[in-house]
Amino acid sequence: MPQLDAIDRRVRRIVWLAFIVASAAMWWPVEASAARVREVASVAGVRSNQLTGYGLVVGLDGSGDQTIAAPFTTQSLISMLQQLGVTIPPGTPLALRNVAAVMVTANLPPYAMPGQVVDVNVSSIGNAKSLRGGTLVTTPLKGVDGQIYALAQGNLVIGGAGAAANGSKVVINQLSSGRVPAGATIERGVPNSALNGESLQLAMHATDYQTASAVAQAINQAKGPGTATAIDGRMVRVSMPGNPDQRVAFMADIENLPVQLAKPAAKVILNARTGSVVLNESVTLGACAVAHGNLAVTISTTSNVSQPGPFANGRTAVTQDSDISITTGSKAMLEMPAGVRLSEVVKALNAMGATPQDLLVILQAMKSAGALHAEIEVI
Repeated sequence: MPQLDAIDRRVRRIVWLAFIVASAAMWWPVEASAARVREVASVAGVRSNQLTGYGLVVGLDGSGDQTIAAPFTTQSLISMLQQLGVTIPPGTPLALRNVAAVMVTANLPPYAMPGQVVDVNVSSIGNAKSLRGGTLVTTPLKGVDGQIYALAQGNLVIGGAGAAANGSKVVINQLSSGRVPAGATIERGVPNSALNGESLQLAMHATDYQTASAVAQAINQAKGPGTATAIDGRMVRVSMPGNPDQRVAFMADIENLPVQLAKPAAKVILNARTGSVVLNESVTLGACAVAHGNLAVTISTTSNVSQPGPFANGRTAVTQDSDISITTGSKAMLEMPAGVRLSEVVKALNAMGATPQDLLVILQAMKSAGALHAEIEVI
């Protein structure tokens, strides 16, 4: 019927328009939301604590510590056996190859309670070749105050592999350290009174007066004027509710408040060991001229064998011929325009064909000349 056909066409038109709107919402770029308070600050005094312990790993397949090079492993095993009621006569030779002395470390999270479990890292301190297949014997983990806060025990997980035969050896990743997931049980918690006072302090992750001011303004807008006060570029004091039952919910609301962050300070991070160079979006470049030449020295040595004739009284001699060549780069001076964006800075540096190792030197020279508007940090 004509009326039903018209209704059907309208329904199909509505479905098609809804599909177009959904597709546009899926592919149209969405602006990034502001950062939350929990991403730029944390409650001062609420932190984890480091735990350390000394223990033994047993059950190794002949890859443990050597008795002569690591005598403390034998001493530790004898002491452990004595505590278990096993007495070893003095002077008894012990050839231990399935035991390794290790250092066990873990982090005690804030508000941790007895009975909870945490992961532990196990690292060899002797000359063990591998900890694969080993089991960590019960090891007490102590804090800086000497008190025992956790007990660690379990099977090690090693993220590597290795093989050796006839003097040849192949190793993938690290075999002398591993991890025991959920390997430590907490025996004692650390009391924390950060939420018990009339106020607490929020510590900014980076010293920035504008960020501290923005955090204080966001809290005052949500919880009322005078609730938060920026003390300096690192600390913000927050007044807590008088009712202790409301403080957890109060902090949950504060941590999720949006904060509009300012543009970060211009910084260049240089890693001299790996040659890594990282620039943030605030780095700008002033007009300058740069020339960076390469000097290559190549030394090649060829061994020649002189063999005497039959029935001669001479001896076989080996002589070496060395060839030394020096090659200098012939790069002209390149004029680099002033850049106002990170992409222009990277484009100007790539135009020189500089490697990451070259950039370590070029960027430091630009900073000395005043052309690089950023702080350089070498790690």
